[in-house]
Amino acid sequence: MIKFSPPHIDQKIIDEVVDALKSGWITTGPRTKQLEKNIASYCHVPNILCLNSATAGLEIMLRWFGVKDGDEVIVPAYTYCATANVVEHCGAKVVFVDVNESDFNMNIKALKEAITPNTKVIMPVDFGGLPCDYDAIIEIINADAIKSLFKPQTTEQQKLGRILVLSDAAHSFGACYKNKKTGALCDASVFSFHAVKNLTTSEGGAVALSLPEPFNNQEIYQYLCIKTLHGQNKDALAKMQKGNWKYDVIEPGYKCNMTDIAAAIGLVELERYDSKILPQRKKIVETYQQHFSSYSWAHLPIFKEINRESSYHLYPLRIKNITESQRDEIIQKIFDQDVSVNVHFIPVPLTSYYKGKGYNINNYPTTYKNFAAEISLPVYVDLSEQETQMVINAVIKAVASVIGAS
Repeated sequence: MIKFSPPHIDQKIIDEVVDALKSGWITTGPRTKQLEKNIASYCHVPNILCLNSATAGLEIMLRWFGVKDGDEVIVPAYTYCATANVVEHCGAKVVFVDVNESDFNMNIKALKEAITPNTKVIMPVDFGGLPCDYDAIIEIINADAIKSLFKPQTTEQQKLGRILVLSDAAHSFGACYKNKKTGALCDASVFSFHAVKNLTTSEGGAVALSLPEPFNNQEIYQYLCIKTLHGQNKDALAKMQKGNWKYDVIEPGYKCNMTDIAAAIGLVELERYDSKILPQRKKIVETYQQHFSSYSWAHLPIFKEINRESSYHLYPLRIKNITESQRDEIIQKIFDQDVSVNVHFIPVPLTSYYKGKGYNINNYPTTYKNFAAEISLPVYVDLSEQETQMVINAVIKAVASVIGAS
């Protein structure tokens, strides 16, 4: 069976994890702090905070900005539920907007129309690893008419003086937009290092802080370290220094720190990210593009344009002129050939909880159209050329069987 997205765990990673275990330091410690510095250098951002998940990173930034009941956060309808769930956790209202047919990313016109005096945050999602049009988003939130709508209610909101742009960059670590890497494209960005992501720490994520003046990103980083460790003003590493055991709790914080065991994996992954991981993923994607371009039924995804390049996280193939049920049948026939595929994603307004809150997928027609035709194909470092060809053959055979196309 060709798997969908297994992690690449080799001897170098195993050795680094064993070293972490033998070091006597397995929770947040020197490896986590080193990973933060290395990622900050890679992304060219002032500060990185590593956490136990991207979800935690998104929520902690919403809470830092004071998002609460009565506020609105704009989210694309085509995303994973975590993007919306964190807004719910804060008691705010999720405002879904439709996406582009071309790249699955937030539609700029729909975004602009969704802004109200209650809008506090926009959360664009870099679908599949392809960055959104951040310049267009930033132009909107800096427009005088939009800024005049903004009603600050916290110190942080007053200091920013406009809507916060918080990027869900879970897919796009290493992607580029106008010669900048993701993480440095807006106020704050959140990466995922989950097991299926390009760079994994088994579970984990990171917040990239790139807030404008007069914010001090280092001070915000230090505060968030406290907020994500119970509100305790010293972490275990600091308390282990001679005579430094005494601590204080300045607020009832959260528990979402990264461990050094997880960071050990990330340090090895980051070291070879540009030299091995991205090139191999790109090679697989280019092979898919080359083969499927010969078929009239294939709607090929976008990976590179003049101002942006993907991280090659997903290969979201769409089959033209099919129904959702036909898509599902094609998927089953691919699985019957021992090839694993997936769908990214079931749109959030289609899920039971959000339907129960009154959201209707009919209000997001492009989101549904893209979803109904989408099949995500395997892309991972250990996928061989032979296996890539097996995936291609399975897809072609399955599509021909269902719609009779060639």
